[in-house]
Amino acid sequence: MAILVQKFGGTSVADAEKILAAARKAIRAQKQGYQVVTVVSAMGHTTDHLIELAKQIDPDPPAREMDMLLSTGEQVSVALMAMAIHRLGHRAISFTGAQLGIRTDSTHTKARIRSIQTDRIRQALDEGYIVIAAGFQGVTDTADITTLGRGGSDTTAVALAAALRAETCEIYTDVDGVYTTDPRLVPEARRMSRISYDEMLELATAGAGVMHNRSIEFAKRFSVPVHVRSSFSDMPGTLISWMPESRSVPVCGAAAILKEARITVRGVPDQPGNAAAIFSRLGARNIATDMIVQNVAEGGRADISFTVFQEELPAALRVVEETAREIGAEGVNYDENVAKVSVVGLGMAKQPGVAQRMFQALADKGINILMITTSEIKISVLVERDRAVEALRTVHAAFELDKEPPQAEEEARPEELGNDRDRIIGRLHGMEDLVIESICLDETQACVTLSNIPDRPGLAARVFRQVAEREIVVDMIVQSVGRDGKAMMSFTVPQSSYEAALAACRPFCQEIGAAPPTGRPKVAKLSILGTGLKSHIDVASRTFKTLAHSQINVEMISTSEVRLNVVTTGDKGRQALTVLRQEFAEELLDL
Repeated sequence: MAILVQKFGGTSVADAEKILAAARKAIRAQKQGYQVVTVVSAMGHTTDHLIELAKQIDPDPPAREMDMLLSTGEQVSVALMAMAIHRLGHRAISFTGAQLGIRTDSTHTKARIRSIQTDRIRQALDEGYIVIAAGFQGVTDTADITTLGRGGSDTTAVALAAALRAETCEIYTDVDGVYTTDPRLVPEARRMSRISYDEMLELATAGAGVMHNRSIEFAKRFSVPVHVRSSFSDMPGTLISWMPESRSVPVCGAAAILKEARITVRGVPDQPGNAAAIFSRLGARNIATDMIVQNVAEGGRADISFTVFQEELPAALRVVEETAREIGAEGVNYDENVAKVSVVGLGMAKQPGVAQRMFQALADKGINILMITTSEIKISVLVERDRAVEALRTVHAAFELDKEPPQAEEEARPEELGNDRDRIIGRLHGMEDLVIESICLDETQACVTLSNIPDRPGLAARVFRQVAEREIVVDMIVQSVGRDGKAMMSFTVPQSSYEAALAACRPFCQEIGAAPPTGRPKVAKLSILGTGLKSHIDVASRTFKTLAHSQINVEMISTSEVRLNVVTTGDKGRQALTVLRQEFAEELLDL
C-alpha cells in the first residue's frame, strides 16, 4: 500500500477547529487507500511565544535548554491531532521525534538529520493507524532532544517521505501553492502548477518563504515529489519535482531578501589563500554568506564582496576586520541598507539576453545595481533596500510572470535523469550530508573586465545590450563596487568572441569615462554542482583553501544554491579540477 506524508504548518493547526479540519484531510487520504503519516508543527505562534518567554528568563539561553523548551510545542499539536482523529472515529497514534527514530547530530537549535529508523512507524501503519509525527525535532545518540531550525517541520516531513519511500509529500500551508513571487508584495503574482527542485532551491534561498531550502534538498536528493497545497481549500496547489512548469520561458519566478548587508574587503593581495582565510573563519563561526563576488585583480590587489543576513553583520565584521589586517588587505567597508533581488529559471540557460533584459528593466526605473552574480539558472542583483520592492515588481513585470507559460512537456522518470536513490543512500553517512553531483571544467571561455565604471543606474544594461547586438553569448557575470565609488564588472564569453567583446565595450568605456576594457583570452571555469552547497557553509572555504594549497589563484567567484563557480587562469584549469575532485571525493557521486 502506498504511503502518503502530509505536513500541516502552525497556521493550519492554530486552533481546535483547524485541527479537526486537518484531521479530516488525513482521514480522507486514508479512505483513498493510502497509509498516512501526518507531520504537524506547533500551534500558531507557539514557538515565538516560547522564545519570548525564554528570553524573559535569560537573554542568552543555553541552546540545549532551548531545544527542550521549543520541542514541547509540537508535542502538544501531535496529541491534539491524534485526539481529533479518534473523535472522528478513526485510529491514530502520536510520536515525538525521538519515538519516530529521527537521529540527529548534536548541533542544538540547528541539528541535521543523520538517520531515521522506520520500524515503529511501519508497524503502526500496518496496524491501520494514522501516524501523527512531531515536526521540527529529533534526538541525538545520547538521547538529548534537538530541533532542526527554521523550516524544521518541512524538513521532517520530506525526510520521513524519503525514509519511508512515500509516493508523495503534501505540504499544507496558508497559501495555495508556490507563486511566481510573494503575492503580498506583488499582487499580480501567479500560482505555478509545478516547479523543478533546482528552481525551488534557488527561490527558497533567494527569499521565497513558502518552503525551506533544507526540505527541498531532501526532496531532490531522494526524488520525493512535494505537493504544496492550501489547508483551507481544495485548490490543486504546486508540484515540486524534477520538471519545471515550462522550459520555453527563461524565468519562472522572482524573489527578494530585504534585509541583507554587504561587506567588501578592499585591496586583498592577489595571491592564493586570502579568500580561503576570510571564508574559513566565517564558516568556523557558523556565519553563512550569500552572494560572493570576487573580481579580477588590478595592480596586484583584488576586492572581495559578499553579503550576509543583516542580523549577522556585527559578528561578521569582527571576523573580517581581523582577517583583513592579517592578510594585508587595505581595509573593510560595509553597507547595511541593501537587499537582494533574484530571478530564477531553468529556461535561461538556453535563452540569450536574459541578464540584459533584467538590467534594462531596472535601468528604466532608475534603480542602481550595486552587485551582480549569476549562475546557469539564477541572476541576482543587490540594490538599495528602499528600492527593493519596486525592483521586485519591475523584474516580475519585465518577464511577464503573471502570464501562464506554454504547457510543459511530460515529466521524465527520475532514473532517466540520472538520479539513483539507492546509490545516493549508500554513499551517505547522514541523510543531510552534502551531495556533489559533479565537478566540471570549462576551458572554452575568455574573460572581459571593465573597471572604474561610474556607479549609476543603467550602465550594466548598456554594456550587455552592446554585447548582445554583436550576438555574443555571455556566461558568467560578476559586478562589485570598486574603489572611490566606482564599479568593476567582469564577464566570460566564448574564446572565439573575445576580441569582438572587447571591441563592443571600448566605445562604451570611452563614453562613460571608464578605463579601457581588459581581459584574458583564455580562462578556466570550474563548477561544483550539488545539493546543499548553501546549507553546508564550508563548501566555499574548502574550495578556496584547496586551490590555495596548490598555489592556484581564484580570479572570479559566483555562487548559487546548487552551483559554485570559480574562474582561474587558463593554464591552471586541469590542475584545479584534479585537486577539487580529490577534496570532495567522499561527497562526489560521479566518481
